[in-house]
Amino acid sequence: MNKKLLSLSILTSALIFSTHTFAKPQSGGFYGPTAPSASVTVAEAQNLKDESFVVLKGSIKQMVGKEKYLFEDKTGSIVVEIDDDDWNGLSVSPEDIVEIRGKVDKHWRKPTDIEVESITYITTK
Repeated sequence: MNKKLLSLSILTSALIFSTHTFAKPQSGGFYGPTAPSASVTVAEAQNLKDESFVVLKGSIKQMVGKEKYLFEDKTGSIVVEIDDDDWNGLSVSPEDIVEIRGKVDKHWRKPTDIEVESITYITTK
C-alpha cells in the first residue's frame, strides 16, 4: 500500500510541476478602479495631434474594410481600425454603444482614423 501511495504522490507532484513549468504564461496587470476617462467626441478627436490617446463612446455602424469600421457619435463619424485579436470575443451591432480606447492616426493623403487598442460594450440603444 505504501508503494501505491508513494507512486501516486510522485505522479501528482510530477503533474503539478509539469503544468506549472509548461503552462502558457498569463499576462498580468492591474485589476481595479481606474481614473475617470476623459472621453472626447469624434469631432474633437479629428483635430487632435497624431498619436494622441483618445476614449470615444458611440456605435460601430458598418464594416468598411479589413479590420476597419465606421464609428459614429453625436458629432460625426470616423474610421476605426480594430485588429481581430482586439475584439476579445466581443460581438456588437450598430445598435450597441461601445467605448473604444486608442490613438489618433493622422495621414498625409487620407482622413484621420483611430487605431483601437481596446473596445468595451457599454449598452444597447
